[in-house]
Amino acid sequence: MIDFYQKDKQEGLNYLETIQIISSLSRLFSENDVPFLHYRVMENLFCSCFNAENLSRSDTAYDAKIGNLGVGLKTFICSRTTSIEKVAEFNKDSQFLKTKTNSKDLAETLSNLRNQRIDLANNLYGINHAIYHIIARKNNQLIFFETDYDKINTSNLRNIKDTKSSLSFYDGNNEYFFNYSKSVLQRKFYIPNKYSTLDIQILNNPFEILLSLKNKILESNAIKPQIIGKDYIILPLFSLKGNKHVPEKSGLNQWNAGGRPRSADEIYIPIPNEIHKICPRFFPDRDTPFILKTPINQELSAKLCQDNSKALMTNPNSALSEWLLRKILMLKENELLTLDKLESLGFDSVIITKENDNLFKIDIMPLNSYEKFITELKN
Repeated sequence: MIDFYQKDKQEGLNYLETIQIISSLSRLFSENDVPFLHYRVMENLFCSCFNAENLSRSDTAYDAKIGNLGVGLKTFICSRTTSIEKVAEFNKDSQFLKTKTNSKDLAETLSNLRNQRIDLANNLYGINHAIYHIIARKNNQLIFFETDYDKINTSNLRNIKDTKSSLSFYDGNNEYFFNYSKSVLQRKFYIPNKYSTLDIQILNNPFEILLSLKNKILESNAIKPQIIGKDYIILPLFSLKGNKHVPEKSGLNQWNAGGRPRSADEIYIPIPNEIHKICPRFFPDRDTPFILKTPINQELSAKLCQDNSKALMTNPNSALSEWLLRKILMLKENELLTLDKLESLGFDSVIITKENDNLFKIDIMPLNSYEKFITELKN
């Protein structure tokens, strides 16, 4: 198992040194002697120092990937040797989960949902092994360690205990807890016997330090933000006509439309007309081929088709269906995509990022991303 603390020590990647500096500024946020380290800071720093791909935007099972290694990143306050931390949310599945009145049935359902999320991330990003990299925080010190990132062993669920507020169970390797009110699945993390530490000297007045660096900070090159509608758009995998739903005979279920015999791979990603109206030059013209890259850099030949350029398709059509229906959504041939399926996997839209007029990238986006995107785009 890779040890990122030792990797930084050996290769001088500035991970530990930067975390030490950031943690020393904890008085900016807290009067506590426990170093303050926001999880987003940890994610961004980890990806920068270890040349990892940041996966946080897609909100899948992993926070980062290095090659085919998936990495879960966690930081938490821990005054003891264990801490119970969130590993998955199932808000959209909460009503369905309430129908599972049998404790064992609920434990199995939660385990399967968690494992589906891991399978989704594995398929999407080409991951074949994974670990957690953890920073536990205590008074004036950070503790670094790695631990397993295994799927839940559904064939070995035991010690199932049900209370009014939660369900707990054990799979022979890890202990899990499900909070009923928050629809959150948690796991108990143990600090191992062998770990690495970093002492933190918290500055009493970090504001003075920042002011002394005023000129360097203000004169540095700022990151150019991506422009909504110009650099990227988000496309829904559902329809908002009437109630939110996945149409049974169009879009990703186009293969199910009548009128003529159709291939099980005949699908397209719908492009709402309002996106064309607001972002008329984002895509090439209708029937003009361009490259669409998946998260594992697989290049698909794509183009806009149908009336009003309402369909994003690939040539061959099976390329899009093999990637999206079979690999990512894990649907069998002639199996309808439903909104329930999308919600159980935790995404219902895709982001298209424009590199240039001939090259675009595609990735999945969390639930409700399209609604937020289109509202911001209109404003």
